[in-house]
Parts: sequence; structure tokens; C-alpha cells
Amino acid sequence: MVFSGLSNRLQEIMAKLRGKGRLSEAEVKAALKEIKLALLEADVNYKVVKDFIVAVEQRCTGAEIMASLTPGQQVIKIVRDELTSLLGSSARGLNFAPRGKHIFMLVGLQGTGKTTTTVKLARLLKTQGKKPVVVSLDVYRPAAREQLDIAAGSAQVDCYRPEGKLPAELAENAVKYLENSEYDALLFDTAGRMHLDDELMEELEQIKGIIHPTEIILVLDAMTGQDAVNIAQGFARRGLADSFILTKLDSDTRGGAALSVRAVTGKPIKYVGVGEKTDQLQQFHPDRMASQILGMGDVLTLIEKAEAVFDREQAAKLQEKLRKQQFTLEDFREQMKQFRQMGSLEQIMGMLPGTAKLGNLQFDENEIGRYDAIISSMTPPERLNPNIINGSRRKRIARGSGTTVQQVNKLLKQFALMQKLLKQFEGKSVKKGKFNLPFKI
Repeated sequence: MVFSGLSNRLQEIMAKLRGKGRLSEAEVKAALKEIKLALLEADVNYKVVKDFIVAVEQRCTGAEIMASLTPGQQVIKIVRDELTSLLGSSARGLNFAPRGKHIFMLVGLQGTGKTTTTVKLARLLKTQGKKPVVVSLDVYRPAAREQLDIAAGSAQVDCYRPEGKLPAELAENAVKYLENSEYDALLFDTAGRMHLDDELMEELEQIKGIIHPTEIILVLDAMTGQDAVNIAQGFARRGLADSFILTKLDSDTRGGAALSVRAVTGKPIKYVGVGEKTDQLQQFHPDRMASQILGMGDVLTLIEKAEAVFDREQAAKLQEKLRKQQFTLEDFREQMKQFRQMGSLEQIMGMLPGTAKLGNLQFDENEIGRYDAIISSMTPPERLNPNIINGSRRKRIARGSGTTVQQVNKLLKQFALMQKLLKQFEGKSVKKGKFNLPFKI
């Protein structure tokens, strides 16, 4: 779950206010003091916290609260609104050139995941109908260009290696190549440093002058807290940051970077990395992030993930099987694999409203793989009709899958539960734009 520490603290504070019929000014101020401490502990920039608390307090002590029939809920709404505003109000996509081809320059320090992010962004553009190609300008780090080539290949993204020895020479040759190629988007993975220095900035400024990028994107590590803010300011002052991509947002980070960089620099966060895989780059939605931090979930993103993973035609076939009561263990296995493609179970639970009330949930990410092994150890008749699986069959299946009889029993119970849950979808049609998850979470 993103910002788990901050999120838990804020949700505890909000829980004290929720449902109250009356709120005194002292109670509001006490809650705001707790919110301020939670934000500071999350490494949010002090000035950003101060301005945020002032904005919330002004609205909370006005008629907006006093005239409300549910003042506690109204305070929560105000906090959510101001948090959304702090994060950037609305989602922003990449800046594309009005005509011709698009050039994106990714910059940042070493260790932020810039190379991986370059590939992720190119992959995302490819899914949007663009024809991207990636190029490395890092001539300093050993095997940096090979690393980009390998990462791009694994993501089925094209990588070009121009002739030249210096970054500026490589950049110029790459742009010439783009002009005469079928590609319409070029993404540059520039060299990083361990820290900000004039030599790095001057090199990036030289490259900028040669390639005239459509957008310069600064890649920041969300785990670095206040350092990320200082880095963002340093790049922005030199005109080397039009927007940000935050990486490692899925880590147990204090979250200060995401809540500070936009407010401090005025530049938008456009995407966030939520995992190591090349498809784990998401557009940043300030309103959804604010809701998720406050424990209100992010159902819209969950639906988008489901629609990207679950095929409508397959869903229609599944519903037909349910109608005829032909849902088998093979179908169960296929659905579990698709479910896993949406991300980790912890990420999915974090998008559901009110999951904080369930306590500190622990998820076994190996469970789906174990289920796959167990089902693979069954005979075709057993997969079609689990009712025939008696004690001796369960022992044989456990031996064949390297599991225990208890784990086989657990799978069969889960399957029976899913059969029961899926009956609610019986008779419903799959309509475009209205797609139901084949799971009840």
C-alpha cells in the first residue's frame, strides 16, 4: 500500500472525526495538529505542510463546517480536497508536439530507476498506438547502453545505438535517425551522477540545445524524501525538469517526495512506478492518490486494471459456463493468473475502500503459483469434476505438486467458494464500458 505509514496515521485521525454530530473549534485544531505532525514525520517539506494546514484550517473554521449536518465528514472532505490540490488537482499526460515527432528526455541522478523508467514509458506509449524507440546517452556507467538494450528487448521495445563517443554526438545522430525513420517518439536515457554537480547540468543543457525535447522528465526516487525535493528544485532551476516521474512508490516510503515536489516546484507529477515490471508504470491521478492515502480506496484505477487484464470475450464465455454450471478448476486457474496480472494482492487491497479497518493484512504472493502446481498435478477428469478427489487422490496430488494435503484441501475449498461467489454474475451481460470483475474481493 502506498505511503502506508502516513496513510495509517491520517486514517486514525479521520476516524476520530467521522460520524460526529458536533465539532468544537478545539477538536478541529487538535485534529489539525495531529495531521501536521503526521505530514512532518512523513518527510513532507515544512513550508508545504504549513501552507496546507493554513488552507485546511481556514475552511474548517468557516461556515462550511458549522452549517454542515455532518461536520466530521465535512472536515474529511476538506482534507481530501486540499490534499488533492497539493498533489496537483488533475491528472496530466505527456506533452506531445502539435506536429511531427516527439522527443522525450529523461534525466535524474543514479539509482532512481531512470533506465527502467525509460523502457516503461516507451512500452506505455506503444500501448497507446505510438511507435517509440529508446536511446542511451550514458557513456560513463559501465554497460549502461547494453543495460537499456536488454531491458528494451524484454519489454518488446525498440532500442537504437547511434554512432559516436560523446553524449552530445550520440544525441545529434539519434535525432537525425528519428527524422528518417518510421518511429514517432524518441526517448533519451541520459547519464546520471551520484549527486547534483555543474558538470552534469552543463552536459544536460548542451543535449537539450541539440535535441530540442518536447518534454524533459525528471525521474525521482520516492524513498529519498527531502533529498528528492532538493534534487527537483536543482533541476527545475536550470530548466531541466518540465515534469516528474516518481519511482518506488510501492515501497514502504514516508511519501514526503510525492506530497512536496509539485508544491515546491510547480511542476506536475505525471507517472508513478509501482513495481519492477515494465508494465508497472501508472498515470498519476492526484484525486485518486488523495483518496487512497485517506483510506477511501482507488476503485477507478482498480477497474482500469481489470479492464486491461480481463478479456471481455473470455468473461462472456465464463458467464456462459457459470450459467450451465460448467466452471472447472482449469477456469479457476486461468482466472487466478489474470487476477495476478493486475498487481500484487497488497496493491489491489490498497485500492479498496476501508481496508485499513481489516488490520495489518498479510498476503502470500506464492499462493497462486502453488495453486497452479496443484491443479497441474491433477488428472483431466479431476480438474473437470473435483468431487471425485478422495483422500488417496489428495495424497497423490500433494506428492506430485510438492505440497501438502492441507494445501490441496485449501485449494478445493477456495474453488468451492469461488463457484458460490461467481453465481452472482449469472445472467448478467458484459457491456462495453461496464465490465464486472469475476471476483468478489
